[in-house]
Amino acid sequence: MHHKRFLSRDRSWWVWSSLPGDLGTGKVAVKRLSITMGFSDTLFVDEIKCLIRTEHHNIVRFLGYCADTHGELVPFNGSYVLAEVPQRLLCFEYVPNGNLQKYLNDKSHKDDWQIRYQMIMGICHGLNYLHNQRVNHLDLKPDNILLDACLEPKITDFGISRCFDEGISRVYTKIVRGTPGCIAPEIIDSGEITFKSDIYGLDIIIIKLLTGCNNYDFENWHTSVDMDDGPQVKTCVEIAQTCVAFNQHDRPAIGEIMQKLDNIARS
Repeated sequence: MHHKRFLSRDRSWWVWSSLPGDLGTGKVAVKRLSITMGFSDTLFVDEIKCLIRTEHHNIVRFLGYCADTHGELVPFNGSYVLAEVPQRLLCFEYVPNGNLQKYLNDKSHKDDWQIRYQMIMGICHGLNYLHNQRVNHLDLKPDNILLDACLEPKITDFGISRCFDEGISRVYTKIVRGTPGCIAPEIIDSGEITFKSDIYGLDIIIIKLLTGCNNYDFENWHTSVDMDDGPQVKTCVEIAQTCVAFNQHDRPAIGEIMQKLDNIARS
């Protein structure tokens, strides 16, 4: 793919669309940026900076990007002028089974606990890798978990992610980005972003996989979970009940979650 980079300090609004593609060796997924107001490459470059740090089987594989500009005649004041039209594309592996949101909407999957448990494990492995690479995803939700041909989960969409330098554990922002209902309370209240912010989004995913549906009782969701499915369910319920804590300091780090899951695997 053609490689160029453009940097700007300006901010803009971004709209992404996914397109199918073919490189001749197989299908790929192309994410196209549409500029709706003004123009800046800041978010585009930030996303690439996060993507080049990621290489894990539970994270969608980044193949390359295109950053180019072409001239286009457009009407202006009764005449035509040559305007520069930027094009920004990201290329990823093609993941055939849609996203987790679609999977949960299919009621026939509700009783497949072992499949859903493996999804929880895979998503946690992917997030653990991201945090070890100092990448904060910041938009974890079922829509951003793709499923491959074997229903292996792959974290995707790093459009608002942040890369933290070594020694940095928190940053502050004045602009709250993300999906309502999945944004951690500390980001909304004070603009504080830490790795614990991702844990709040992870909790929503775990709860939906535990209940097997997208719509659940936020206060009493655990009462609909069949605890007879064994220690895996009990451990995941305990994890979810701590991840949802309003105070980020009461949430576990992803390393602690992995330790609990690994203990179940060894038992």
